[in-house]
Amino acid sequence: MKVDVLLGLQWGDEGKGKVVDVLTPRYDVVARFQGGPNAGHTLEFEGQKYVLRSIPSGIFQGDKVNIIGNGVVLDPALFKAEAEALEASGHPLKERLHISKKAHLIMPTHRILDAAYEAAKGDAKVGTTGKGIGPTYTDKISRNGLRVGDILNNFEAKYAAAKARHEQILKGLNYEYDITELEKQWMEGIEYLRQFNLVDSEHEINNLLKEGKSVLCEGAQGTMLDVDFGSYPFVTSSNTICAGACTGLGLGPNKIGEVYGIMKAYCTRVGSGPFPTELFDETGKKIRDLGHEYGAVTGRERRCGWVDLVALRYSIMINGVTQLILMKSDVLDGFETIKACVAYKVNGEEIDYFPYDINEGVEPVYVEMPGWKTDMTKMTSEDEFPEEFNAYISFLEEQLGTPIKIVSVGPDRAQTIERYTEE
Repeated sequence: MKVDVLLGLQWGDEGKGKVVDVLTPRYDVVARFQGGPNAGHTLEFEGQKYVLRSIPSGIFQGDKVNIIGNGVVLDPALFKAEAEALEASGHPLKERLHISKKAHLIMPTHRILDAAYEAAKGDAKVGTTGKGIGPTYTDKISRNGLRVGDILNNFEAKYAAAKARHEQILKGLNYEYDITELEKQWMEGIEYLRQFNLVDSEHEINNLLKEGKSVLCEGAQGTMLDVDFGSYPFVTSSNTICAGACTGLGLGPNKIGEVYGIMKAYCTRVGSGPFPTELFDETGKKIRDLGHEYGAVTGRERRCGWVDLVALRYSIMINGVTQLILMKSDVLDGFETIKACVAYKVNGEEIDYFPYDINEGVEPVYVEMPGWKTDMTKMTSEDEFPEEFNAYISFLEEQLGTPIKIVSVGPDRAQTIERYTEE
């Protein structure tokens, strides 16, 4: 058996949570492979809305194994709050969720360091969510991290040593803070975490594959936030691309099967950083309002713009995407004209590839198409799509060289249409 990988192709917020929930019935296992509680996956079904931060989106299917892999960074306090809310709504977790011992822990001092570093950067700040993600990955890479497995052996001493090292850094930054309440909640989270099945997830996932189990790997954030291939330095601290499923779960590259790439019919971004197709006019505001483009975790307004096919072609290439999933097409239902960026103009020269630096001097080159001016939210079949929307899909497939297999026409699980495919 091979694993299938599902990931975002833009700057995050593409709708991964909904798609995982839709696809999960076809799989035995859902595994998160990177990121932390800075990523919110929103799911809506049966009149309820859920936001998952660390827990895999397959948790709502009772017979599935859900794995938090070694590539994830976990905040025990936030995890406890998220898990208890799910359990209170009737979704038991302890028999469904397995957590890698090799996953790194976000400490209270990591969150304080995150705020201190951002404050020190002033106008050059990255726009972090303040959840301690960056400092935790920094400790991981510098070999100073605290891992989930550490709570099983000599934990108090390991925690005290890591905390003391962080306090020395904060002293040097002259940053004032009060850790009391954060630390209290965090320690309660540690005790809660001990109740779960803590596993060597690399062995578990490979053994499940040997048993013939089907596995879906769930990414967080988006490709353009990848620490190596995104719009550096305005990126996250992990590898959000398909390769991250290998390192974040302990899988060999030959275990990768289908790669589902998720994209919006337009584009959004949260926080600082370059965004070539960003709209600063009423059109951008209209997209934000119609799409309810506010962060699931932070509540921050998302910056909105037309779809960027240059960046998408790049994302498809480095991920090896085999199928595309088009989200939020219904948000564009009322537009007379739809635009798509097909190239960049850099210093007067037109290019069709993603350059080393898009921080400044990049002007999008657009193609315009007629909008479909049709409410698609009640549609249940591809046969109902208006002619203009079918033309938009065909244009995207031609430009991106990859088939669009699933189209979302609304936030609910039921508002998902699988397209016919020719064998």
